[in-house]
Amino acid sequence: MKLFDASQIKLQTQTATQTAEKITSKKAKIGVIGLGYVGLPLALEFAKKGFETVGIDLSTSKVTMLNQGQNYIEDLDDNEIKAVVQSKKLTAHTDFSAVKTLDVIYICVPTPFTPTKDPDLSYIVSAGASTGQFLQKGQVIILKSTTFPGTTEEYLIPELEKSGLKAGTDFFVAFSPERVDPGNKQFNTKNTPIVVGGINEESSNLAALANAQVIDKVYMVSNPKVAELEKLLENIFRSVNIALVNELALLCERMYGINVWEVLDAAGTKPFGFMKFLPGPGVGGHCIPIDPYYLSWLARSYDFETRFITLAANVNESMPYFVVDKAIREIAKQGTKLSEAKILILGASFKKNVRDLRHSPSEYIIRILKKSGAVHVDYNDPHAPEYEVDNVVMHSVPLTEEKLKEYDMVILVTDHDDYNYEFILKHIKCCLLDTRNGTKSITQNREKIILIGFAQS
Repeated sequence: MKLFDASQIKLQTQTATQTAEKITSKKAKIGVIGLGYVGLPLALEFAKKGFETVGIDLSTSKVTMLNQGQNYIEDLDDNEIKAVVQSKKLTAHTDFSAVKTLDVIYICVPTPFTPTKDPDLSYIVSAGASTGQFLQKGQVIILKSTTFPGTTEEYLIPELEKSGLKAGTDFFVAFSPERVDPGNKQFNTKNTPIVVGGINEESSNLAALANAQVIDKVYMVSNPKVAELEKLLENIFRSVNIALVNELALLCERMYGINVWEVLDAAGTKPFGFMKFLPGPGVGGHCIPIDPYYLSWLARSYDFETRFITLAANVNESMPYFVVDKAIREIAKQGTKLSEAKILILGASFKKNVRDLRHSPSEYIIRILKKSGAVHVDYNDPHAPEYEVDNVVMHSVPLTEEKLKEYDMVILVTDHDDYNYEFILKHIKCCLLDTRNGTKSITQNREKIILIGFAQS
C-alpha cells in the first residue's frame, strides 16, 4: 500500500494520458450512479471543485428534488446543493444515456442481502449493464458499493465488456470503498482518507487521480480484491467488538451489582491497548448488519467457515429480542397485559442525531413487540416524522406531558441529543428502559430508569 502522489504518476497509453489530462485540467465530466448517502455527497464535492457533474438515479423523486436545488441528505448543506445546481455544475437524470458524455463514473448503489442472507448484487449488475450500453473508450469506472472480494472483476467488468471494449485497455476499472459515517461532524467526504485498488496500474492511477481531486488522502493497494476485503474488515471489526460488549452486558444482567456501563467507563481510562465500544439494542445502518454475511457467504465457497465473525453477528442480532423480553417482563410487573399496554419507542434511526432508518434496531423491536402480542406501539423521533415498518406507515408522536402519561413502557432505542430526559422521566407514569445509557447524567427520577447490562434489585 502507498499514499498516492500525483507527481509520481506514470501512464503507458495515450488513452490513459488523455483521460488524466482531462481530470487534472477539470475538463473531465464526472458521473455518479446512485444519489444516496454515498453518491450525493461525492457528487457535491466534485461540483464544488468546478467539475461538471452528472448524477444518475432511478428514483424520480430524488432526481426531481435535486434538479430543483433541494437537498435530501441530512449531513449536506442545503445552500451548497442549491448553489451547484443553480450554477449548472450538478444535474441529475434517470436516463443512463448520460453515461456516454462522462469521463469518470462512480457506481454508488445499494448492496443488500437476500432473506437467506446471501449477497444481492442485482443493483451492481444492473448498473454495470446499463453503463455498458453507453460505455466509451477512455472512461474510468469506480465501484464504491460495499461488497465481497471478486465483485469488481467477476460481476461488474463482464457487464461493462458487453460493450465490446476491453477493461484495463479501452476503459479503466477500480474499486474504492465508501467510508461515509452519517452524522459525523468531524470526518466527511473530503477529509476521510480512502483506498483505491485498480485492475491494473493505469486503472489504479487514474482512479486515484480522480479521487485526489476532492479527497485529501488516497491510498493505493495492489488490486480490487484487497480494497473489497479491506472495506469488509472495517465494518466487521466494529461488529465483533460491539458483540463483545453486548455479550458482556448480557452477563452483567445476571450478576447483581455490576453495571456494564461503569465497567466500560473504567476500562476506557486506559490510554493504550483498549478501544471503547458500547452495548445497545442491536446494530443498524447499511454496513455492520450486512457485511459479516457477505464475507461468510464468500468464505463458504472456499470451504471455510467464519465462525467467530458469524457468532458476533448472531449476538448483535439477538439484542432486539433481549430488549423486548426485558420490556415485557417490566410491563408484567405492573400487572398490565401486553395486548393492553401502550409502548413508546424513543428513536427510530439507527444512530443518534441522524435520520437514517436503514436496518435500525427500532424496526426489529417494533416488529418483535407486535408479534409478541403488543397492539399499541408508538414511536418518537425528531429526525424522522414518518417510519414504515412491515408496510405500515407510522407517524412520530409528540412528547407532551399529556402524551407521555399514556404509556406503560418507554424504550430508549436511539439516544438523540434532542431528548429532554428530565422532562420525559418527570411525566411518564411507568419506567424508561434505557438501551444506550442516554440517561447517564440524570439525577432525578432515577428509580424510573431501567438499564440494560445492569441487574437492578
